[in-house]
Amino acid sequence: MRKVLFTLGLIGAISGCANITAVPAGTPVTEILQKFGAPTTECPLPDGSNRMIWSTQPSGQYAFGGNASKAGTLNGQIQQILTDAHFEVLRQGKWTQQQVLCEFGPPANIEGVAKDNEIVWSYRYKQSSVWPSLMYVYFDSKGEQVTHFHPGPDPWSLGDGDRVH
Repeated sequence: MRKVLFTLGLIGAISGCANITAVPAGTPVTEILQKFGAPTTECPLPDGSNRMIWSTQPSGQYAFGGNASKAGTLNGQIQQILTDAHFEVLRQGKWTQQQVLCEFGPPANIEGVAKDNEIVWSYRYKQSSVWPSLMYVYFDSKGEQVTHFHPGPDPWSLGDGDRVH
């Protein structure tokens, strides 16, 4: 229940009067935190900067990510990161669970698939910016690298409106 209330509060904060994606580059992180609250995920990056993600998972379909410089200002802009285009970065190189967490934030669900003993993270998002979907990200049995990923319909959006889980 606490997660649901937190998610609703985060959605309200992010979708209220202020638009987190409109924050200009160079804005001090302290100002961003005052306006939008603490990120749900923070990860230090190799260059000393910090990745920040504000996520509405597990119930929402949005996550917003940006990087803060060592000096404590925003590098570039904060962007909606749960998109078909952004998931394509998973095709480049090898991705561990920690790297996926730091790129997309926490998943909505974590499950196992018996067939290949894989671990599957699913992210709720709007496929093609329209369709309620899940992006399934598969890891090998040790969670050391992404083996493949694909979208599928979100079961919560199917049927008579009851959430199936």
